[in-house]
Amino acid sequence: MSLSSHLVELRKKHAMLEQKIEEELRSPASSDLRIAEMKRQKLRLKDEIVRLAGAETIH
Repeated sequence: MSLSSHLVELRKKHAMLEQKIEEELRSPASSDLRIAEMKRQKLRLKDEIVRLAGAETIH
């Protein structure tokens, strides 16, 4: 898998997590712990995207 296709996949996962978080926030039975975990996952993905995007511009 090339770096650019990996970045595309990471961005898709990031967007899907954003959507899931929004859905969870609208749900009356939402779990604060679940939302917090999804936000942590989203942040880890964002950090990885930024790191890889920086590496892509160097090469």
